[in-house]
Formats: sequence, C-alpha cells, structure tokens
Amino acid sequence: MTARIVSIGTAVPPTRIAQAVARDIFAAQEGADRLARRRIQAVFDASAIEQRHTVLAEFASGPATGAADPAAFVDVEGRLLSPTTGARNQRFIASAPKLTAAAARTALADGGIDPSAVTHVVTVSCTGLFAPGPDYHLVRELGLRPTVERCHLGFIGCAAALPALRVASALAGSKPDAVVLVAATELCTLHLRPSNDPQQIVAASVFADGAAAAIVTADPAAGNPGGLELDRFGTALTDEGETDMVWTIGDNGFEMILSAEVPRIIGREIQGAVGRFLGDDAPPEVWAVHPGGRSVLDRVETGLDLPAHALAVSRAVLRDFGNMSSATILFILAALLRDDDVRDGARVAGLAFGPGLTVESALMTRRRPAVTGAEDVGLALAASA
Repeated sequence: MTARIVSIGTAVPPTRIAQAVARDIFAAQEGADRLARRRIQAVFDASAIEQRHTVLAEFASGPATGAADPAAFVDVEGRLLSPTTGARNQRFIASAPKLTAAAARTALADGGIDPSAVTHVVTVSCTGLFAPGPDYHLVRELGLRPTVERCHLGFIGCAAALPALRVASALAGSKPDAVVLVAATELCTLHLRPSNDPQQIVAASVFADGAAAAIVTADPAAGNPGGLELDRFGTALTDEGETDMVWTIGDNGFEMILSAEVPRIIGREIQGAVGRFLGDDAPPEVWAVHPGGRSVLDRVETGLDLPAHALAVSRAVLRDFGNMSSATILFILAALLRDDDVRDGARVAGLAFGPGLTVESALMTRRRPAVTGAEDVGLALAASA
C-alpha cells in the first residue's frame, strides 16, 4: 500500500518582524562599516521577504533583561549582540518543544487522528541539540503512548523534511497499521549574529523560525480520507558546492556559510537532477520547491523551464515566513493541501536543497476524498445548471 500524508499542521512564534525592521537592526549593528550597511540594505530589500517570525521577542520589544546579560540578543538600543552557543541552545531547549507540539496538535486534529493511534515519531532539526530530545518531548507533550518508536534526524539542514517523509513512508509501508508523526522545528534566528561578512548577511536576510508536522500512514481507514500519496523519493549530490553551503557549530552560535554560488550551482544542476529522478514520468503539474531564497527559486524556475505561476506557493511562503530551513517545504505542502485548484490525481514534485550540495526530491499524488451521497446530487445539479 502507498503511504500518504493525511494532514500537515504548522506553527510559528508570536513575534513577527517586518523585513525592513530586521534590515535596520542589522544595519545598526556595532562595527558595521559603510560597505556592510550598503550590502545589508541591498540584500534585505532584494530578498522578496516581507516578514518573518522569531522566538526572540526582544527583536520587537527590546531586551527583557539588562544589556549586560550574557544571554541577551539585543542591547537596550536594539543593537545585535553575540551570546554564546550555550546560551542560544538554552533558548532552543526552552522554545522548541512547545512550538513542535503546537504544529503536531494541529496535524492530528486536522487529520482526524487520535494521539493514541500514533505508532512512530520522526523529528527533524538542525538549529538546536539536546537529549532527551525533540522526539522524547513530543511524546510527553502530546501524551502519546510510551511505546511509540522514535527517531531524530539532526543537522541535515534545509533538505531534511523530505528524508523524514521518506523514513515515515518506509515505516508506514512496512507496518500496515503504522501512523507516523513527522515534525520539523527550526529556530534559525537563534544563530543570527553581527557580521560584515557577505555570506552571513545573506543568511541573516532569509532565515526565520517555524515548525511543521505531518501525519503519514498507509492505512486507508486511518484518519480523514485523501491527502498526498508519497509515490517515491530521490537524492542527488551535485558535482560541486561542498564548500558553498556549510553548517558548523561555532563558539557564538551555529555558523552558516551560504555563498553566492549556491543559486548558480542549483541552476546548473537542477535540470539533470530532476530529469534523472523523474525518468520517463510525465512532468508534474504542481511544484513544491524549498525557497532557500528568491534567487534559488528564480534559478529553479529558469533551469526547469517552468511557467511563472509554477512556484507561486513557494514564493508566497518565502514572502510571508522567510526560510525556516527544514520546516519550510512542509508549509508549502500544507498550502497545497488547502488549495482547491489542485485537482484529484495531480502529480506534485517536491524539491529541497541541503549542504553538499544535496538535492532531495519527492514525487507525490494529490488525492481528494471521494464525493458520495448528497454531494453527488449537488454536483450533478451544478453541472446541469
């Protein structure tokens, strides 16, 4: 039996920051030279992002404690500080479990799945580390059975949600009664820091916080009907880019290298990677592409010769939420599940990009619930009107 995504729930922190405000915070950082300020202005304004969410309420309201607090992220004048990695990780530990649980509760409710039916949990994050980890806390927060089998995919980066769905699909396919809860939570803004480095400025202009959860099962009787069938997955390493997208742990946060070559590499490699993945399959009707940034989407659109509207949902998620790393593509799939214009049987291609460079792919099929009874009569009347 084919596994399917029954439902997807999403959650973001309550603090929302306009891109123009974020730009001005970074431009006012201590030590920013004239060139850096000009670069910040240009990069932030060209990002195609209008707003982002963050667990750092002090970005909007100022510091809750004194500026001398080593855990503070901004000073009393609103300038960026650089707390230690340990202080940043403590904020992750404090914030991530509840945000993850909020997304998971929505997924369970929207899917018509009782928490007691969950058999497996697969969690994803690359922005914080602790044990017992997100998988454990999700079981506790939701009151899942203590026998639920768990695994965590850590530090894979922006592409990780598709491997998590691949794991969930394999679990569901091997156990007919399996109900797998997949949850991706990324608090990227915890690792923002003042810098004149062009790559750090690019990272600061796009990354945001969010969580998303999906219910995956191959049991046709589990939860609400319909969803997204998970037909197959693929992974490809590009011939270049190993040093262009890198995620390491530093003394003052996790350090992202995101070079200007990344969109260009994706543009050069995407046609071959997708062509090998699709093989003889017909071109998908619908695309869900991880918006690593506006230029990444532009390069994918050009490289695959897609019509301008093909990446509209990906661009809308980037505009409204920014790049939430691994959670982002689940936000896109959630929007497609709500989209009445995506017909039953439509083929959906998912693409996400991670360090390596790695291209993760998924081919899915949209399934709408069968129309029966009174709904048949209503449709017939509408058709004859």
